[in-house]
Amino acid sequence: MKYNQSHTEYNKYVEIVTPKHSTFKNCLNAFWVGGLICVLGQLIHNVSMEYFDLNKDDAGSVTSIFLILISVLLTGFNLYKKIAKVGGAGALVPITGFANSVASPTIEYQKEGEVFGKGVKIFTIAGPVILFGIFTSWVAGLIYWILLSIGLL
Repeated sequence: MKYNQSHTEYNKYVEIVTPKHSTFKNCLNAFWVGGLICVLGQLIHNVSMEYFDLNKDDAGSVTSIFLILISVLLTGFNLYKKIAKVGGAGALVPITGFANSVASPTIEYQKEGEVFGKGVKIFTIAGPVILFGIFTSWVAGLIYWILLSIGLL
C-alpha cells in the first residue's frame, strides 16, 4: 500500500532536511576570505613595484598572473573547493574565481583526452561568463554610442 504525504507533512520534512544557514556568518566569511585574497593581491602588487622596480601597469599584470597561478594550483590540489566552501562568494573574487572555474573542469575531464575531455569541458562554467560579459559590454557600448549620437553625452 502506498502512503500519500499531505502537503503539510511534506513541507515539515523539507524544513527538517534543508540545511540551516546564517546569513550574517556567510557574509562575514565572504568578507574575510575575499579580503584575504585582495590583501594577497595588494601584497604581490606592492612587492612587484618595490623590489622588482616595475611600473604600476606591469605590477598589475604580475599580480593578475600570480593570483591566477595560485588559484589554479589550489584547484589542482583540491584546496580551492574547501576555501570556497568556507568563503562562499568571497572566494569568487573575479580573477581567482574565474581561474578556478576554468581549471576545475579541465582537471576533472583530463582522463577523457585532450580534445574531448579538456578541450570540450574547459569553458563549461566560464563560457557563459565570457558570453554574457561580451554581450553586456556590446549593449553598453551601443547605448553609449546612441547617447553620444543624439548629443546626450
